[in-house]
Amino acid sequence: MRDEHMAEEQKEKKGFFSRLVSGLSKTRANIVSGMDSIFNGFSHINEDFYEELEEVLIMGDLGVQATYDILDDLRAKVKERHIKEPADCRQILIDSIKEQMNVGETAYEFEEKQSVVMVIGVNGVGKTTTIGKLAGKLRSDGKKVILAAADTFRAAAGEQLKEWADRAQAELIGGQEGSDPAAVVYDAVAAAKARHADVLLCDTAGRLHNKKNLMEELRKMNRIIDREYPEAFRETLAVLDATTGQNALQQAKEFNEVADITGIILTKMDGTAKGGIAVAIQAELGIPVKYIGVGETIDDLQKFDADAFVRALFDQPKEEE
Repeated sequence: MRDEHMAEEQKEKKGFFSRLVSGLSKTRANIVSGMDSIFNGFSHINEDFYEELEEVLIMGDLGVQATYDILDDLRAKVKERHIKEPADCRQILIDSIKEQMNVGETAYEFEEKQSVVMVIGVNGVGKTTTIGKLAGKLRSDGKKVILAAADTFRAAAGEQLKEWADRAQAELIGGQEGSDPAAVVYDAVAAAKARHADVLLCDTAGRLHNKKNLMEELRKMNRIIDREYPEAFRETLAVLDATTGQNALQQAKEFNEVADITGIILTKMDGTAKGGIAVAIQAELGIPVKYIGVGETIDDLQKFDADAFVRALFDQPKEEE
């Protein structure tokens, strides 16, 4: 039975890895082909070689900070190991990108504890859909999930969340357009405690153009949770659209100013050449990318794995263990 379960898990992992490889195809074409043409086009390592690499990485949305760190690391290792051939730099660069994305133990503690997860994100990034998918994943792991429809400003957000709640067999609290978001969170916390829910997922508004209001709203919600549910583990996830590249990085910075972001969910990775933004976010903000979406179905939201991401980006088969 255990072997069957392990085989099923391997199959699922392999299925997701192949989806990740195809989901990153545009990003790979954008970054990797440019890098490889530099490795193959230069006969020796000089300043022009580094400058061309810098351009490819920045244009690939890895971000200025991550690019400088990666190239500093590459220069140091080239010197230290007396590397002469540009092609010998490829693996060093791959390893360095992997290191940039590692911000320590990427925790999923909230899945194992009674927790409240606040989810924020601007309209159009797929926030409500992502919450529905996350609820579905948690339910399939046997967790009892309650959803709070606290994004009461966007027309149809409540209806959309209700559809996902039904699909995930999770209870929905709230959903009335124009009602007070903090009141919805209050009712949802009471329901989560009364029904001994494992995870309370709160869909909140993300109106970054009016940061003062957003900050006040989040503060009110957090005060209610602190007071009514102090024992709950807390998580705040920001949903970002990978197709917006540097704009997503800017949003992450701005959200981090108004809330204590503990993780990022990157959606629409399969439709973008800007997947390098995952590297920029981790390197520049030190906030872990915890989930990525590479498609429309519920299974296409997956836990982020820096190793798998970099292997898929460079299309490297995993070494036999």
